[in-house]
Amino acid sequence: MVDSGATSGGRNKNLVLTAMIFAVAMTFIDQTIVSIAVPEIQRELGLTSTGVQWAVNAYLLSLAALFAFGGRLADTLGHRKMVVLGVIIFAGASAMCGLTPKGGAAQTWIVVFRALQGAGGAIMFPAALAIVVQTFPLRERGRALALFFGIAGGLTAIGPILGGYLTEWTWRAIFWVNIPVALIALLLILWSRPQTEHRPAPMDYRGLVLIASGVALSVFGFQQAPIWGWGNPGIWLCIAGGAALLVIFVQVERVTESPLMQVRIFRIRAFLVENLVLGVSMLVFVPVFFFASEYAQISLGESSQQTGLYLLYFFLGFAVAAQIGGRMLDRGGAKRPVVLGCVLAAVGFYMWAGKVVDLHFGSQVWSVVLAGAGMGFMLGPASTDAVNRAPRLAYGEATGITQTVRNYAASLGLAILGTTQVSQFRSRITSSLVAQGTPHDQATALATKYSQSQGPSTGTIPAFIRLDFAYSIRTVLYCMSGIMAVAAVVAFLGLQRGLQHDPDEEVAATESSTTPLS
Repeated sequence: MVDSGATSGGRNKNLVLTAMIFAVAMTFIDQTIVSIAVPEIQRELGLTSTGVQWAVNAYLLSLAALFAFGGRLADTLGHRKMVVLGVIIFAGASAMCGLTPKGGAAQTWIVVFRALQGAGGAIMFPAALAIVVQTFPLRERGRALALFFGIAGGLTAIGPILGGYLTEWTWRAIFWVNIPVALIALLLILWSRPQTEHRPAPMDYRGLVLIASGVALSVFGFQQAPIWGWGNPGIWLCIAGGAALLVIFVQVERVTESPLMQVRIFRIRAFLVENLVLGVSMLVFVPVFFFASEYAQISLGESSQQTGLYLLYFFLGFAVAAQIGGRMLDRGGAKRPVVLGCVLAAVGFYMWAGKVVDLHFGSQVWSVVLAGAGMGFMLGPASTDAVNRAPRLAYGEATGITQTVRNYAASLGLAILGTTQVSQFRSRITSSLVAQGTPHDQATALATKYSQSQGPSTGTIPAFIRLDFAYSIRTVLYCMSGIMAVAAVVAFLGLQRGLQHDPDEEVAATESSTTPLS
C-alpha cells in the first residue's frame, strides 16, 4: 500500500526532509536538555535521588525498549501515520511533564510521562527515517541523511544551552518548548504529504513482549550498575535475564510467520558489520556528552550555558564532517567514510585525553573538533548503509534494529565508562587526601562521598578535586580512543569497497530473469 500524497520533484523532497528533521528534533533536544534542569526539578518537586534519576532514565529506557516495535508499526500501518502519532504522543507527554504537580504524586507523574515521551520517540523516529530513505533515491541518500543526522544531531548540543536559559525562567519550559516544534513538524508534514509504501501485516505481540522485556531489563541493569555497584547480584541478574530473553526472542522470531523482526537480515554481511560498527561506536557517542558536560562544570568550573558552548565545538566538527561523509557514501560507498571517521575519532579522543588535565579549554578545542569530525564522518554513512541493505518495505524495521543496537550500546557504554570514571576519581582523591595528611580510612570515606556526588557545587570545589576529576576523565577519553580504534578495525576488515546496489532492483532483476518469456 502507498500513503496518499506525492513527493515528486526536488522541492517536495527537500520539504519532506525538513518535516522529518523537525519531527525528530524533539527527541534529540531531550537527550541533553533535561539534565541541565535536574537540580531545579528535584528541588521544586521534592524528588528523591532515585526519583530524579528515573526522571532521566525512564525516557531512555522506554526509547530503547520500543524502537523495534516502532519500526514494525511504521512498515505495516504506514510511515506518515506513525510519525504523526509519535509527534502527538511526544508533544502531549512533554506538556504533561511540564504540568507535573507538586506533592506526593510528583515523582510518579513525571516518571510515567517521561516514559511516554520515550514511547512517542520510538514510534516516531524509525518512521521518519524510513520516509527520508524512501523519498530519496539510493545515490542521494547519503547527502540527505547527512543533513538529517547533522542538523538533528546538532540539536543535542543546543539542548544544554537552551535548557540553561529556559531554566532561569522555569524548568517546566524545557518540556513546553517541544510543543511549538511539534506544531511546526505537523504543519510541514501536512504540507509535504510524504508518499511511502507499506505492507499491512499482523503484529507479533509475543516477539514484542520478549524484545521489550529483554532490552528494558538489561538496559536497566546497565543504568543501575554505577549506582548499585557491579558487585551487586541484582545487576548481573538483570543483565543476564535480559540477555536470555533476547536470545529467546531471536529463536522465536526464526519460526514466526510474521515476525516483529526479520532476524535473517543479519545474514547480509554489510548490515551485520554496520550494526557492529554502530554498536561499538555508540559505546562512545552518547556517553561523551555526559562526561564532557561533567568535566566542563567540575574541572573547568563552567556554567550550564558555557558547558553547552563547550559541547558545541564537538558538533561543529560533527556537522561539517557529516556532510562530507554523506557525499563520500553517495560517490564511493560506505567503507571509506566509515573507516576514516573511526580513525579520526580515535585520534581525536586520544589527543583530547592528553589535554584535559591542563584545565584550559583553549588547548583542547582542536582535539574536540577532530573527535566530533570523526564521529560525523562515520555515523551517518554507517546508519544509512545499514538501512539501505533492507528491502523497500522494511526500512522502518531496519531503522528500528539499528536504533535498538545504538541505544543498547549507549547504555552499556555509560555503565562501563561511568564505573571506570568513578573508580579512577575515587582512587585519585584518596591519594590526594592521604598526601595532604588525611588518615587513609577518612580519606577513603571522603573520596567515596565526592565520587558519588561528583563533588559539591562548582563554586566550592577544591583545586585538587578539579584536577583529580580531570584525570578520571582522561582515563575515560583514552578508553573512548581505544573503542573507536576497534570500530575502525571492524569496519576495515568487514566492509567491502564500492557502491551498493539497490536490493529491490536486484530482486526485480532476479525475478525477471527467471520469468519465462511469452
